[in-house]
Amino acid sequence: MASRRKLKKDIDFLTFEVISDCYNYIYLHPGNQDKVMEIVKETVANRNNLVARANHPDGKDNPKLVKAHYKAVFTDLINNTDTSFTKLSELIKA
Repeated sequence: MASRRKLKKDIDFLTFEVISDCYNYIYLHPGNQDKVMEIVKETVANRNNLVARANHPDGKDNPKLVKAHYKAVFTDLINNTDTSFTKLSELIKA
């Protein structure tokens, strides 16, 4: 990542995209509200964890460790977002 600021903006953007899609689904299909709210809670918890990890990198003295840390945070962001969208897609298919 180019900067910590951009990483945190990416975290917020992808998190709010998932939450936005969840609320759109709730608006169109009010019957599955409990399952969708679990996805939202999980997504918010993942967001908070990722922001905390972005704010406190491991091995501040070694640039290679810092780079690896931020790469791991970004990879976890992509994986968590994909998992949340997959769960929402399964609800849509049902």
